[in-house]
Amino acid sequence: MTDSTATLDIPGYKAGTWILDASHSEVGFSVRHMMISKVRGHFNVKEATLIAPENPLEAKLDAKVDATSLDTKDEGRDGHLRSADFFDVETYPEITFASTGVRIENGDFLVDGNLTIKDVTKLVTFEVDFGGFGTDPWGNYKAGATAKTVINREDFGLTWNAALETGGVLVGKDVTIELDLQGSIPA
Repeated sequence: MTDSTATLDIPGYKAGTWILDASHSEVGFSVRHMMISKVRGHFNVKEATLIAPENPLEAKLDAKVDATSLDTKDEGRDGHLRSADFFDVETYPEITFASTGVRIENGDFLVDGNLTIKDVTKLVTFEVDFGGFGTDPWGNYKAGATAKTVINREDFGLTWNAALETGGVLVGKDVTIELDLQGSIPA
């Protein structure tokens, strides 16, 4: 059940312009490798702004991720992932997300939006979990949240693969994206 007319009460929530704290935020991902295990990696978040009105269900988020920061803890693999076979970071140095709506469905807090990778834009939905709110020692009001979605990488033009002798392929299609985010309303 979707409730698009609801007003959501989140204890500690404050309306205002929230700025992402890039040093405490990360975009993580995982994808099947050889059909038997997962490779994990992350990107650095360049910037993100959340415009938060009184009703959290009317919030708007815009974010930019530095595609060149891709890190899977293997230089050779990272170089291949940054190449034209995958992200082509020389041509497309950023991945962007712009929210199109916020809703509650079956008790889950969902953020819909346009994810753009390599100039291909697709609607995705992140399931969000709030970590809480608090004031740091310098008077900045902080919020933390995690979010998760699964995309088909081929929908975004990330189609390179290699067949395995034993059947299957080297790289899975489904990529799980997990966000760890912290933002603040500056003092």
